[in-house]
Amino acid sequence: MQAAPMRIIFCAATDPQPWLEALRQEFPQAQLAVWHSGAPPADYAVVWAPPQQFFDEQTQLKAVFNMGAGVDALLKRDIAPQLPLVRLSDAGMGVQMAEYVCHALIRHTRQFDVFEAQARTGQWHEPVPLERAHYPVGILGLGVLGERVASAVAALDFPVLGWSRSPKQVAGVRSLCGMDQLPAFLAQTRVLVNLLPLTPETENILNRSTLSQLQAGAYLINVARGRHVVEEDVLALLDSGQLAGATLDVFRTEPLPPAHPFWRHPRVTVTPHIAGRTMLPETIAQIAGKVRALEAGLPIEGLVDRSRGY
Repeated sequence: MQAAPMRIIFCAATDPQPWLEALRQEFPQAQLAVWHSGAPPADYAVVWAPPQQFFDEQTQLKAVFNMGAGVDALLKRDIAPQLPLVRLSDAGMGVQMAEYVCHALIRHTRQFDVFEAQARTGQWHEPVPLERAHYPVGILGLGVLGERVASAVAALDFPVLGWSRSPKQVAGVRSLCGMDQLPAFLAQTRVLVNLLPLTPETENILNRSTLSQLQAGAYLINVARGRHVVEEDVLALLDSGQLAGATLDVFRTEPLPPAHPFWRHPRVTVTPHIAGRTMLPETIAQIAGKVRALEAGLPIEGLVDRSRGY
């Protein structure tokens, strides 16, 4: 008897056609569908922030592939504990994150923001150059993306520290780990880059207490999740001078409301959650490889540890 064709279902608030076409190239014999209430059961799912109804109905799934590295939206759902949840390991996001962070870092330390302001008013003034040695960069979170960012910053000859939950080794990076070493990490950091996963332990971690432990005149770059940041604390620290500025790509409410003070603050740079976009070709290639491995009974990387939240 011929085996039934593989069934793959797509559930995300984005145009499904490019994703279905790319999946069809990888699995020409598969049955592909966009999820709707009452859709037939599938073997594998490709999702981003699916509703609870999706999991209530799709009870025969062998695995769920998340279209990004952050799985906090998935972990809010009531999902069968035996169902494997798979996150992207990189899929083209690492180099984008490195570009974004290096751009924000260089813009601040080479004072390009100052020159942009001068240019708008026709001023020609050369401020005293800043020295890299005076701007140690702390990478908060040394997962796949954090390691890529840390290596890129180290290649620019900045002093680089990394902090993670468990010990990590990255060339050119002085690593600290565990909550007991977080104060030492913060005290030695002047430019803080947040790449942590969002978990109950890390939510609101960037607050008045932690950010006040950074070196005076610190700079914040957040490319992880908006709920890591206590926004009113950041605004207060910017106004006090403890923070010299911030580049923020993610926010508690997205899109960022037009009346939000971040838009108007002279030392805040806002971007619309674009630091690390999901790249379709790389993502499909990674998902396809993992589906084939699962079908062959082989282990895969990127399985979510629900106890840790990532």
